[in-house]
Amino acid sequence: MKKNRHPGNHQPPTTTPTVTKRSEKAGLPPGTLIHIGEKSDREIKVTVIDYNADGAEQKEISAINECFYFMDASAISWINVEGLHEVELVQQLGDCQGIHPLVLEDILNTEQRPKAEDFGNYLFIVLKMLRATDDSEISTEQVSLIIGENFVISFQEGLEGDAFNPIRERIKGGKGRIRSMGADYLAYSLIDAVVDDYFVALEKIGEEMEELEAEVVTSPTRETQQKIHRLKRTMIFLRKAVWPLREVISGLERRDSHLISQETIVYFRDVYDHTVQVIDTIETYRDILSGMLDIHLSSLSNRTNEVMKVLTIIATIFMPLTFIVGLYGMNFKYMPELEWHWGYPAVLLLMAVLSAWMVLFFRRKKWL
Repeated sequence: MKKNRHPGNHQPPTTTPTVTKRSEKAGLPPGTLIHIGEKSDREIKVTVIDYNADGAEQKEISAINECFYFMDASAISWINVEGLHEVELVQQLGDCQGIHPLVLEDILNTEQRPKAEDFGNYLFIVLKMLRATDDSEISTEQVSLIIGENFVISFQEGLEGDAFNPIRERIKGGKGRIRSMGADYLAYSLIDAVVDDYFVALEKIGEEMEELEAEVVTSPTRETQQKIHRLKRTMIFLRKAVWPLREVISGLERRDSHLISQETIVYFRDVYDHTVQVIDTIETYRDILSGMLDIHLSSLSNRTNEVMKVLTIIATIFMPLTFIVGLYGMNFKYMPELEWHWGYPAVLLLMAVLSAWMVLFFRRKKWL
């Protein structure tokens, strides 16, 4: 797995990015805000989309307190935060919205397991956004959602791209029913966009598996085995990301929360079905990869057996020839065959006939 950096207008770093590990939080009190993940010099980007049935307005803000002017009861506000390395900004946003310190702690921890928690006046959801890159790697990014009565706050790590551009276009263009629905429908749309990208990633992995399957059958090499192991690790990673998400969405469609309307629950059921399809595909791919690995190992074993069979047949053919040569190579004075005029060509003829007979015998037995 790899995480792609957001290029923006900055030059790519020339040094290895600093990563804050989970062990640095050991011994600290609960709710201590520390960013767990890659550190970046890039500024956090905060955008606000404020919309209702009549129109939509998008603005990129420079100060976090600007976004609160958009939050009124007459419109739905979507605040998207790209970048988590500025802890003070995240804490300021959390304090203004009354977000629990433990929630902020989970937002800043990019190694969080997908989950959903109900805090009464808002819901907290964590999920993984996956995308397949051109080199068949999986780019992963943690997304945290805070769902309120008339707002949704999304936190991203600030990596390159996201799955939310179609949602932005639908809000701006007034397509579909998103502008006539509430914040819960916006949250559903964001989760659905993430799940849809799972299918795109799995399709690319499936195409690579088809090519790898042909390679396993025709010309398996050591690199083939490495590719299989890499894909198996990818499937394990995808399974760890998607299985908890199924529980999250299942809880949302059954949750007795006033923040999710009965009309939106129907859509969450649809996302749940998609999640189950993704899990089924992952499990199928895991079984196929296990079978491919068995076939690869069997192919290598069969090739070794073929080589050993040929060498064994050659050694078997030369065994009687070696015996004859060794017999007549003894330095005894009284060996009557040594005085025969046609003794040497007779021995050569015997050896040729014996070799030909053994080859025909092996062919008849289908050993050769």
